[in-house]
Amino acid sequence: MSTCHLLRSGSRTILGNGVRPLRSSTLPTGMEHLKSSLASLSSHLPPFTHHRASSTSSSSPMPSTLNIGSSIKLSTGYPMPRLGLGVYMNDDVGPACAAAFAAGYRHVDSALFYHNEEGVGEAVRKSGIPRSKLFITSKVYSGRHGYEEAKDAVEESLASFEFDYLDLYLIHDPLSRKQKRLETWRALVEKQKEGKLRTIGVSNYGPQHLEEIRAAGLPTPAVNQLELHPWCQQKPIVDYCNAHGIVVQAYTPLTRGKHFNDPALVKISKAHNKSPSQVLVRWSLQRGFVPLPKSADPERVKANSELYDFELSAEEMKALDDCDRGEAGALTWNPVNAP
Repeated sequence: MSTCHLLRSGSRTILGNGVRPLRSSTLPTGMEHLKSSLASLSSHLPPFTHHRASSTSSSSPMPSTLNIGSSIKLSTGYPMPRLGLGVYMNDDVGPACAAAFAAGYRHVDSALFYHNEEGVGEAVRKSGIPRSKLFITSKVYSGRHGYEEAKDAVEESLASFEFDYLDLYLIHDPLSRKQKRLETWRALVEKQKEGKLRTIGVSNYGPQHLEEIRAAGLPTPAVNQLELHPWCQQKPIVDYCNAHGIVVQAYTPLTRGKHFNDPALVKISKAHNKSPSQVLVRWSLQRGFVPLPKSADPERVKANSELYDFELSAEEMKALDDCDRGEAGALTWNPVNAP
């Protein structure tokens, strides 16, 4: 989620070549570096109920049969739960994961850079839920890209989780440029063949990055994780993904609270007696995305899953769809235009 992904409290930037993230107190400097880099880039429970990804982007509500156990079938054949817990910026993931599992979540989205893979793995073991019933994701960021480095990163993630396999592993960002991106994708393909990764995908990839994978004759990613909410709908990327059978995950689906007072959202929230957060996650589900709401608060984690006793009408979906500001609506780094 998630996710202003390459910066986190207590960490430094990782845009260097193969530099591993270390905890430090240099966050403000890192923020300025990332802001400058992006400015440069832009100038150039129940058994799963399966739902397939829509072939076209649509504002029509999904069937009311959606429930906490709903899943979407990936191109690899594995089901991915339609609702996930984001754990970015959470150094103590135990309480949030416990609350999520109790509420019926079966999907957790972590990353190598988040420094909490170990905590997620521990929470899984404490839950008593069979590993096979859970869907756990991690990611490799650009500072660890390259064929050998990425393979090492996968093994590092597995060791941190203490898992034999991961359900989904993503290239976290496209900032390493074409050669390293392709080397990294080849590494993930290799690890998938070894059985270490069940499904592989990408995050923050624009059509141009996805096309370079296709042009290289490599397998198409099963997933693309993007910043997605009514004010940043990434329509060209979503359309590309839908046309190529790539499932779209939505990070920052709650807009970090920035738009909770938007008149359209407030009106819909009052009509359903639901919070803005619940309406936004429901919008994401009905658009066919896989939202990854993030919270470290157990009560909010639970509330973010209470989405299945109401449905947004076509008119309400359109009201939120009309909030789109394109790229200007992004609230995080959103490096989808990286060269």
